[in-house]
Amino acid sequence: MGGSTFASFHSAHCCLILNFNIMQNLSSQPRTVAVLGPTNTGKTYLALERMLAHGSGMMGFPLRLLARENYDRAVALKGSREIALITGEEKIVSPYAKYFFCTVESMPLDQQFAFVAVDEIQLAADPERGHVFTDRLLRARGTEETMFMGSDTMRSMIRRLVPEAEFISRPRFSTLSFTGTKRILRLPPRSVVVGFSAQEVYTIAELIRRERGGAAVVMGALSPRTRNAQVALFQNGEVDYLVATDAIGMGLNLDVDHVAFAKLSKFDGTHHRDLRADELAQIAGRAGRHMSDGTFGLTGEASALDPTLIARIEAHEFQKLRHIYWRNPNLDFSSLDTLAESLALEPTQSGLTRAPKARDEETLDKLLEDDQVRAKASSRSRIGLLWQVCQIPDYNQIGGGHFTGLISRIYGLLVDQGSLPVDWVAVQVAHIDNMDGGIDALVQRIADIRTWTYISHHENWIENAAEWQERTRDIENRLSDMLHNALTQRFVDERMATLVRRLEGGGDLYAHLTDDGEVMVEGHYVGRLEGFKFIADAAEGTTNERAVSTAAHRALAFETKARIQALDAAADTDITWQGDGKIFWRGAMVARVVPGADTLRPRATLAAGDLLDGADRQHVEDRLNRWLAAEIERLLGPLVRAHRGQLSGKLRGIVFQLAEGLGAVPRSNMETLVAGLGREDFSSLRRLGIWVGKRDIYFDAMIRPKPARLCALLWAIHYGLAPIPDTPPEGRVSVRDDPKWPPGFLYAAGYRKAGPLALRLDIAERLMVSMEGMCKSGSQDLGPELLNLAGCTISEFEGVATALGFRFRRDGDKATIQRRQHKSPHRKKAAKKRKADKARARPVDPNSPFAKLKDLVLDP
Repeated sequence: MGGSTFASFHSAHCCLILNFNIMQNLSSQPRTVAVLGPTNTGKTYLALERMLAHGSGMMGFPLRLLARENYDRAVALKGSREIALITGEEKIVSPYAKYFFCTVESMPLDQQFAFVAVDEIQLAADPERGHVFTDRLLRARGTEETMFMGSDTMRSMIRRLVPEAEFISRPRFSTLSFTGTKRILRLPPRSVVVGFSAQEVYTIAELIRRERGGAAVVMGALSPRTRNAQVALFQNGEVDYLVATDAIGMGLNLDVDHVAFAKLSKFDGTHHRDLRADELAQIAGRAGRHMSDGTFGLTGEASALDPTLIARIEAHEFQKLRHIYWRNPNLDFSSLDTLAESLALEPTQSGLTRAPKARDEETLDKLLEDDQVRAKASSRSRIGLLWQVCQIPDYNQIGGGHFTGLISRIYGLLVDQGSLPVDWVAVQVAHIDNMDGGIDALVQRIADIRTWTYISHHENWIENAAEWQERTRDIENRLSDMLHNALTQRFVDERMATLVRRLEGGGDLYAHLTDDGEVMVEGHYVGRLEGFKFIADAAEGTTNERAVSTAAHRALAFETKARIQALDAAADTDITWQGDGKIFWRGAMVARVVPGADTLRPRATLAAGDLLDGADRQHVEDRLNRWLAAEIERLLGPLVRAHRGQLSGKLRGIVFQLAEGLGAVPRSNMETLVAGLGREDFSSLRRLGIWVGKRDIYFDAMIRPKPARLCALLWAIHYGLAPIPDTPPEGRVSVRDDPKWPPGFLYAAGYRKAGPLALRLDIAERLMVSMEGMCKSGSQDLGPELLNLAGCTISEFEGVATALGFRFRRDGDKATIQRRQHKSPHRKKAAKKRKADKARARPVDPNSPFAKLKDLVLDP
């Protein structure tokens, strides 16, 4: 709401506020009031005035944006000392705060306030969040006054559930009327065009940019900061049009004259459906502010609107709600079973319906599929913590294994370590702190950093929480500014006069795609289509050429559908990937491999721009992820199959660690497990292709060139190594150590560092066994066979021998080696005992080829 409009409300409300004060003084009993009516009736302003008239108060809003807007308004009236803001991602609470502005989920119900209000109470009928609003309707009360603001559709439900409530009807200050259908380019200035997907919004905004100079863009996926900046373009008159999703229906006060629906249906996360009358009215009601009348109509693909529906919208008459959603707020954390039972509890009051499973319940179900999570949730406090962790929001709203894996990791760290390791959090946040990329990439990063902002506000989860809150907020602000700039650059162009003259007399531009992937518009080459990404011709620099290129971009929708079908039908061999994690199809990069739930399960994410959206994008990623899983199993078959197999306890533990280590683990990490193995266990491991050596336990198949190269790539992707270096050349038994190879990368590739070299794991084992056999009786001359085995010079062998635990002496061209032990006569007995104990503690696979090179003492 603009400043002048906001100030003009004062006179309109003075009489009503005076009546409130008189009625409040007549009785000392707490009062519950429902202020109901359509949009543009000043309900929120009234509640703000009432709250500030009390000694303390709290207001709950459906959006962080609304909470912040009204917080800023209250600070302007009262100063910041007494005003507080609490949302899932932001907390500003001074020791002297008396008036709290919150998102509904963040309302501190354990505190008492003289005044309590909840805005948009009709959202109690929302399947996802409705149970929260219902809980506030039933339980949130001020000691002096409680107010619920929202649509008149809630009247009967409030009367039934809150019988003591008084009702105040708020008529709209201006009229809202239907004006019929108009083409997008014939819409009047100060119009909002409403679509219901990002692609629709982009397409409409592109059209307006070409024809009318530009449009602001508002979508639910934008951060509040980006959304406000885009709205400012419209409010300040820099553009005359705003293109939005239904996110505009709540939380934005705009100087809008006309609202045009480009569609009358939307995908609600489950299926496509027509919009209800109250939903259309909520959006159409953005037109006309205060005493200014507004209009609404149709454009684009929107078909005719039923006259009865139009009349209901104009008169603000809608079907009353018959039920609202409820979920038990009193959860039992005694056990996982009692938690499930308490969540599934049915309501007993008439008018309440058990809410569908919300995202927190869905996250809980997914986590409990993991036996390790179940094992950790072994007490009331740990189950309570699990439920808290499940309420971490997925702002990308795409779910999937990546988000579940993150939540599982967070829970495991909190249980095992008590808090999230700072270094680990730093890596996660640093990965998001990237200002590059297009609109879709920036939107996703903003969603990702908002999740970490939410986590940072759980101060007992992370050390120096205030610092992390500041850091994540700074990243979100910078990403939001970059996104605003990207949207403005794409959809606002002041140099469109020439385009308007050129396109005024014509219809749609003609575009087609050649067999070579060249995109032709009106007979002109404007770029290429590679995979699912359009590459504009860098030579196209004039205003006209940019507009034609944009038209070609829009025209590629049909080709994109055809390519999706072709990818579905393609053989797995048609898809390839490179050592840097990029996936190619038809010679073009279509995706890249990013970290997944664990090292063996990375995921493919599309590298396309905005050609794919929603279900199509997910469909393509699902196809590529099926290919990726099959490719990993093809090259790492023994490891993958062993990991999935049914094994006994100790063997399962060994295989699990080998899977985490991509086929190799230092023996010292599993000494306890190995010590408990018997002969049959060793045979089982050998049948799986696992060698138990003196220093390392590994799958012999994983150190072959192709599997080793893939293991190194998976390690680099999982741990964010960039750029990803080349693996050691194929066939080399040793390579000179290079700083470009981190130890973990080399180890995943099948090499162990040894002095100046990195030895292949099997070569390192053979060297150790050979040298121990040679040196049983003391110092021995270094022969050429060991140098050949290690693939190195005599100078390099000194560092190798030292790293493997041997003494090295050189006299000219002659060298000797001996075990690094001082066996003086008075210590021989102790040394012999230590040797026997060591052999018993470190049994070696009797089937190993290394056993033939040296007499080994095996545990019977």
